[in-house]
Amino acid sequence: MTEAKKPAATVNAGAGIRPLVAGNWKMNGLQAALGEAIAVRDAILASPPKADVMLCPPATLTMVLAEIAKGGLLQLGGQDCHSNASGAHTGDVSAEMLRDAGATAVIVGHSERRTDHGECDRDIRAKASAAHRAGLVAIVCVGETAGERAAGLTLQVVARQLAGAVPDEATAASTVVAYEPVWAIGTGLTPTLADVAEVHGAIRKALAARFGGEGERMRILYGGSVKPQNARELMAVPNVDGALVGGASLKASDFLGIIAAYGG
Repeated sequence: MTEAKKPAATVNAGAGIRPLVAGNWKMNGLQAALGEAIAVRDAILASPPKADVMLCPPATLTMVLAEIAKGGLLQLGGQDCHSNASGAHTGDVSAEMLRDAGATAVIVGHSERRTDHGECDRDIRAKASAAHRAGLVAIVCVGETAGERAAGLTLQVVARQLAGAVPDEATAASTVVAYEPVWAIGTGLTPTLADVAEVHGAIRKALAARFGGEGERMRILYGGSVKPQNARELMAVPNVDGALVGGASLKASDFLGIIAAYGG
């Protein structure tokens, strides 16, 4: 007897919440890579997905990608910002500079910033507030390490990061939370769907308790080895309102495969 085919998962963003699929290029991408962004731009314009789509390139490509994205559906974000609007901070980029270059959002608190630059929740809160000051959406990252998960501390760590890193003025329009278990980033490993549901449910509960209706409508993204092969089932988990994608966003075919979870 032929085994019955398992039905495809149904994408399950929260009621009234428009999902977001954001690609973080990290420290990758020269101008030669912009063809990938153009392919994404053209594909989503030809067949609009039921989700917002964003690319966050390195700062060197921000302005040129803004020109590429102009007039289309592709949104542009930055990867980090300084908490000050200007000043003697060699090598840093302010939220105002990103906005001036054409960005509409910025990632703050990515685990790689925490690890490489020693950023703490207080630093991340200041950067998120700077994003709000400049009129950018702050994508605030939270997530536990392998050791913290093994010790059963995942929910405590995420709760602490939410309380410390998300500013009091956050709204559903100005703030996105991205849950990225540190041990899953770039490793090919992902939590079980039940684990993702547990953490995203806890994040939703915490946001709703603190921000009321705004917290109920705030987008919560999942990140950590998201790829075309697992995107649909991950995006179908309750309270998963999209994805923050790393390596798979560097190739248009892979990124579009993830966006296809929200096909038109």
